[in-house]
Amino acid sequence: MDKNKFALTPPMGWNSYDYYDTTVNEEQVRANADYMAANLKEFGWQYVVIDIEWFAHSAGSQRDKYQYIPFNDLEMDEYGRLLPDPERFPSSAGGAGFKPLADYVHSMGLKFGIHIMRGIPRIAAHRHMPVKGTETTANVIADPSSICGWNPDMYGVRNMPEGQAYYDSILELYAGWGVDFIKCDDICNTNIYPHNPYSARHEVEMLAKAIQKCGREVVLSLSPGPALIDKAWHYETYANMWRITDDFWDDWKLLKDMFRRCELWQNHVSEGCFPDCDMLPIGYLGKGFGHERTTNFTFDEGHTMMTLWCLFGSPLMIGAELTKLDKDTLSLLTNRKVLDMLTPKCRPRQICLDDRKAVWKAANRETGAKYVALFNLGEEEAELSVELQDAGLMADADLTELWTGQGASVSEGILKVNLPAHACAVYGNL
Repeated sequence: MDKNKFALTPPMGWNSYDYYDTTVNEEQVRANADYMAANLKEFGWQYVVIDIEWFAHSAGSQRDKYQYIPFNDLEMDEYGRLLPDPERFPSSAGGAGFKPLADYVHSMGLKFGIHIMRGIPRIAAHRHMPVKGTETTANVIADPSSICGWNPDMYGVRNMPEGQAYYDSILELYAGWGVDFIKCDDICNTNIYPHNPYSARHEVEMLAKAIQKCGREVVLSLSPGPALIDKAWHYETYANMWRITDDFWDDWKLLKDMFRRCELWQNHVSEGCFPDCDMLPIGYLGKGFGHERTTNFTFDEGHTMMTLWCLFGSPLMIGAELTKLDKDTLSLLTNRKVLDMLTPKCRPRQICLDDRKAVWKAANRETGAKYVALFNLGEEEAELSVELQDAGLMADADLTELWTGQGASVSEGILKVNLPAHACAVYGNL
């Protein structure tokens, strides 16, 4: 199987983390899948992804002390392979795993994904549990010197045939459940080892090989960032997505910094290979973290985020509780003309960036559509301008602003627009 054919365009979906943290349950996943099928599917949204700790008993019950309960009891099978917690995911009881839930998601024409931590459960190593298909036990393939700095569940897996066999066994299990998407954590940048931040490189390769063997098309997403630009070729060879930032939240400083990060990675967007700007923290967030709230992003900042993500070609994963989306937030996610930019056929290019503004252009090599976006990164309303020639457009191009449907103000080949602080305008010759 050619992994670059698993997702020719950036995956679009919902991920449970920003709202539920470690606490999401089956009923909540089904409710968000129902909403996506009814309101978002027709616009290209299709992945329903369960994030971290779906295998942990009583996850979130000590949130005032820990995000991840130290050395917690984990649900697993006889081969040390993690299984869903049956209290939160009742349909998984009796060894069914996520198959019933995946079947439900698939029945609506959607795709199903899960988050995993790299490696093998520490408890499996301590118990010397067998590795399926080998004469080896988990303690032999586990590397106790390779750990995650923020999650206590796993040891890294050694680069050995029996280690590959373990990864093969978990992909065999996931494929049997019907998993279409895997977000693997503590692997894109192993931050605990600053002198060797890509220390899990061999585990990326093991996961990719296991996906090739499992007989199912499974998108591989690597977290957390920031991804290492000098390893771009490796991410592109073995993964479909890789995070170019650490956790992205609803903070203007983080959004403003994404223009720098996107410029760094703009030449590495291609079919099946997507630098990942992380989730869209919009709508209602934070319930599992102990404080449900609405996003700190203004509506203008939401436009800026969506425009940049789409122009750049990042995967789109909604962090909000979908069932609580309001009309305005929904409009950010369902603008077909903006979403049309989200294709590797549109080659992105940042042509200007300073502390007060950014300008991007893109051209769709298949349709001929051309785009130019202006972003006010300053703290006051400002007039921004760009020469259409610099944006690859004719001086007399007929341009439409994609969010408002309004025409452009062009004089002597120069496009000008007044924008509030943190706002943007994106034009296309449609």
